[in-house]
Amino acid sequence: MTALGWLQILVFCGLIILLVRPLGGYILRVVEGRRHGLSVVLGPLERLFYRAAGVDPQREQSWHGYALAMLAFNFAGFALLYLILRTQQWLPLNPQALPALSPHLAFNTAISFVTNTNWQSYGGEATMSYLSQMIGLTVQNFVSAATGIALAIALSRGFARRQAQALGNFWADLTRVTLYILLPLCLPYALFLVWQGVPQNLLPYTEATTLEGAKQLIAQGPIASQEAIKMLGTNGGGFLNANSAHPFENPTALSNLAQMLSIFAIGAALTNVFGRMVGDEKQGWALFGAMGILFLAGVAAAYWAETSANPLLQAAGVDANLEGKEVRFGIPASVLFAVITTAASCGAVNAMHDSLMPLAGMVPMINMQLGEVVIGGVGAGLYGMLLFVILAVFIAGLMVGRTPEYLGKKIEAREVKLTVLAILASPLCILGFTSLAGVLDLGLAGLQDRGPHGFSEILYAYTSAAANNGSAFAGLTANSPFYDTTLGIAMLLGRFAIILPMLAIAGSLGAKNTVAPSGGTFPTNNGLFVALLVGVVLIVGGLTFFPALALGPIAEQFALLQGSSY
Repeated sequence: MTALGWLQILVFCGLIILLVRPLGGYILRVVEGRRHGLSVVLGPLERLFYRAAGVDPQREQSWHGYALAMLAFNFAGFALLYLILRTQQWLPLNPQALPALSPHLAFNTAISFVTNTNWQSYGGEATMSYLSQMIGLTVQNFVSAATGIALAIALSRGFARRQAQALGNFWADLTRVTLYILLPLCLPYALFLVWQGVPQNLLPYTEATTLEGAKQLIAQGPIASQEAIKMLGTNGGGFLNANSAHPFENPTALSNLAQMLSIFAIGAALTNVFGRMVGDEKQGWALFGAMGILFLAGVAAAYWAETSANPLLQAAGVDANLEGKEVRFGIPASVLFAVITTAASCGAVNAMHDSLMPLAGMVPMINMQLGEVVIGGVGAGLYGMLLFVILAVFIAGLMVGRTPEYLGKKIEAREVKLTVLAILASPLCILGFTSLAGVLDLGLAGLQDRGPHGFSEILYAYTSAAANNGSAFAGLTANSPFYDTTLGIAMLLGRFAIILPMLAIAGSLGAKNTVAPSGGTFPTNNGLFVALLVGVVLIVGGLTFFPALALGPIAEQFALLQGSSY
C-alpha cells in the first residue's frame, strides 16, 4: 500500500460526499413534481407522454397497483428485448451481419438487462448488433435504473406519509426520473467520454494490419452513449467484452475517475433524498454513514490483500501482482474500482476480478452478499439498506423490551416477516444454485479452474446474478443452457423477490400514523444506531455466507501460502 494509493481513495470519497446533498436536493424536486431548472424545457414533453399513454400523474396507486404497474412494464420490456435479440440478423444497423442469439442466451440477456443486472454470457462486440445495443440494451439500462429509483422513492413515501393508502404513481415516477435525471446527466457525460477518446459511431469494424502482417478486426460503434448510462444507472454491461478495462470504454485516468464517481453518485444522493422526505436529513446521513463504513472497510481489506506478497510471484522475482490489470490504472485504482462496482451493484470492471488475490477477490463477493446495501444499485441500495434498518430497530426494540419504532412508525410483526422474506431471497438463490452447479456435470463443465478457485467462480457467478450486479470471475464459461437458465432465474428472484415484499412494507407503513417519541424511543440518527446497523448487516451476511467463503477464497488463500495455485 502507498500514500498515493490512499490519496486516490480519499479524493474519491471526498468528491462523493460533496455530490450527495446538491444531487439529492435536485432528485427530490424531480420526484415530487416540483418546479426545477429543466421543467420549463422538458415539461411539455412530460405532459405529452402522459397524454399519449393515458396516464394521470396525479392519480396515485396503492402498493398493489404500484407493484402491478412495475411488473407489467418490466415484463413488456423483457418480451420486447427478447424479440430483438432473437431476430437481430434481420434488423437494420448490423454492419457485421451478426446472427441472432440462441433461445437460452436471449432469455438470460433479456432478464439480465431488465433486472438492472447486465450479466453478460457473451462478448458484446462479437454478439450484439448496433441496434441490439442501442434500442435493446441501452434503453433497458435507462428504464431499469429508473425503476429502481422509483421503487426507492415509493418506500420513502411509506415512511414519510401518515395514514395514506397510496405510494405515488409508478408511471409518473418512471417518466420523471428518466426524463429529468438520467437523460440530462447522460448527455453531457457521453460527450465528455467522446472527448476522452471513447468512440461513438455507426461504422463497420475496422480491419487493420499489425506490424507482424497479421489481420486484426478493431471493434467500434456507439460506445459512449451506452457507457454513460451503464455507469450512472449502475448497470455495468459493457459494449465490449473487456468492459471498462478496454481503452475504447475507459481510455484515461480522468475517464476512470469519472466512471467511479458516476457509479456512486445517484445511489449516495438517494440517502439524502430519503432524509429530506422524512423531514430529518440526519436520518439520511446515518444511512450514508453506515454505507460509508462498510465501503471503506472493504476498500482497506481489498487494497491490503492485493498489495500483500504473492509467494508464487515472489519466487519468480516479481513483486507487484499486475496480472489481469491495466497498467494505466495500476493496483490502487483497479482495487478501488472493483470495490466500488460491487458495492454499488454495477458490475462494470476495469480489471479482471478472477486475477485478484483470493482475499481481495472475496471482498467484491462479500459486498454483493451483504444484500446490495453498500450504496447499492440506484434505488436498490437505499431500499435494501432500509430493510436492514427495520431489522436493526426490531433488534433494538427487543433490547429495551418495547415495540420497535422507526421515524415514529411502529415496526410490527407484518413488517418484520416481510423484511425477513426479502432478506432471505438472495441467499436462497446464491447458496441453492451454487450447490446445484457444484455437484452437477452441467455446472462443473463450465469451470476453467479446479479446487477452491473453481468453487469461487461458481459462487461469484450466482452471487453476482442474485445481487443484480453482473460482474464475474472470468474463468467460468456461462453461455450454456444450464447456466443461462439458472442465472436468469437467480436474477429474477434477486430483483423481484425483494421488491414485492419491500412494496408491501411501504404500503403497510404508509397506512400507519406516527407516534410521538418517548423515553424508550431508540434514536436512529446517531453514531450508536449506525454501529448497530453496520453490525446487523455484517452479522447477517457473515452467518449466512461464511461457510461458503471458507470453501472458496479463504481455502485458496491458505493454499497459496503453502505454494499451491489453481
